[in-house]
Amino acid sequence: MHESFNTYVAQVAEVTVKPDGSVKVDRIVCAVDCGIVVNPDNVRSQVEGSVGFALSAALHGAITLKDGVVEQSNFHDYAPIRINEMPKVEVHIVPSAEKPTGIGEPGVPPVAPAVVNAIAAATGKRVRRLPISAEQVKA
Repeated sequence: MHESFNTYVAQVAEVTVKPDGSVKVDRIVCAVDCGIVVNPDNVRSQVEGSVGFALSAALHGAITLKDGVVEQSNFHDYAPIRINEMPKVEVHIVPSAEKPTGIGEPGVPPVAPAVVNAIAAATGKRVRRLPISAEQVKA
C-alpha cells in the first residue's frame, strides 16, 4: 500500500516461480482511491503504465558502474519489460466523494513490494535487493 499526492494505492501480485528461480509476474490487482474520478479509463491506463514502469525496474533495472562510469547507455543494455512479460493488471477504483487527486506516480511504489511478497509466499524466501534475480529466489 502506498500514499502520495493524496492518492492511495494497494496492490497484490500473483507470481509463478520456476525451479531455476526465475519469476513470472502473472497478475497484479490494484485498488485505487484517488477521489472523484473524472475519467476512469485514464485512471486505469495510468495505473497499468505504472505497473509496467515499476516492473521494468524491479525485474531488470540494474545500474552498474565500471571505473566510475555507468555501463548502461540505452535500451540495448538497460531493457524495459517486454510485452510478453506484462502481467494482467486489474484496477479497482474506490468510489469517493473527495476532491480528485494525483494518479500518475502513485501506482509505481507498491509494485516491487507486492511482487517480492508474492515470491515469499510461494517460496518462503525473502528478496532483499532489486532487481529481482533468480539467484536470490533460488538461494
